[in-house]
Amino acid sequence: MGITLVLVTAAGGAVDEVSLQALAQAREFDAAGDVHALVLSDGPEATTAADLGAWGATRIHIARHEAPGTFAPDAWARVVDDLAEQLGAGLVLGPGTDRGNTVLARAAARRGLPFAANCTRVTAGNPVTVTRSRWGGSLLERAAVHAGRVIASVAPHAVHATRRDGTAPVEILAPSLDESDLAVRPVARIPTPPGGISLADARVVVSGGRGAGSADGFQPIEELATLLGAAVGCSRAVTIAGWRPHTMQVGQTGARIAPDLYIACGISGASQHLAGCRGAKRILAVNKDPDAPIMAAADAAVIGDLHQVLPAISAAIRRGRGA
Repeated sequence: MGITLVLVTAAGGAVDEVSLQALAQAREFDAAGDVHALVLSDGPEATTAADLGAWGATRIHIARHEAPGTFAPDAWARVVDDLAEQLGAGLVLGPGTDRGNTVLARAAARRGLPFAANCTRVTAGNPVTVTRSRWGGSLLERAAVHAGRVIASVAPHAVHATRRDGTAPVEILAPSLDESDLAVRPVARIPTPPGGISLADARVVVSGGRGAGSADGFQPIEELATLLGAAVGCSRAVTIAGWRPHTMQVGQTGARIAPDLYIACGISGASQHLAGCRGAKRILAVNKDPDAPIMAAADAAVIGDLHQVLPAISAAIRRGRGA
């Protein structure tokens, strides 16, 4: 059906997983079409670009500019728009992350085009249709996009990215930018605390909610996470209370995760939170309330106080390991 351009974002030389999922969606949209990957990175690109052919790209474009290390959304949007025009791309996809959505929304605005954010599926046709998860995942919306060029982002973990054999030629771009393109950009960065496991990469996540009772109440949650080699997450209520930073929040306004196991402790399970953990392969709920909404989504549940249940689980793990 023509050419698809996929925005690929990266940090520190590693492509983010949702960008690979966007490439997979491009292949599902048109298995025989040309899929061009545009790499926009805030770090080294060479280690990421050459490998994208194994994830579905037929050609790779790396954008380089004299102001490296800067996330300037208007500049990135201009690069996306200029390359899409040059290629005559009928579909532009990208990751449904904060960065991906910000850049693609601005690219769409440059042409006065609609933007479909966080799609679970993009289907070829005349017109192209998109399926999106709405209202915290409680319903699916199917909509037709009437536009000469369809611009959409792929919801995290909605599509499975599979590596296969394949290579693709690499082209270096030298985008033409001016000062107005760089007007919006970060002026400072707060580094991520060293150590620990990120929510995006963790195979197991242990999260705490209002049922933890306080910041100190997270101690059994952190203990269990350490034993399991898991990441620690939390609900929105916890971040509002100031017990944990927003970077640990799982939910519609936080991180969307897809671990092998998600352990929700003292979390009621509002739809906004379930939207963030819906991609988990298994959910274990620990809650005193047997009627909490999280129970309907859980594969297994323990009815009880997390401050009694989690120490017992941790003790059992230590006994099993002979510790």
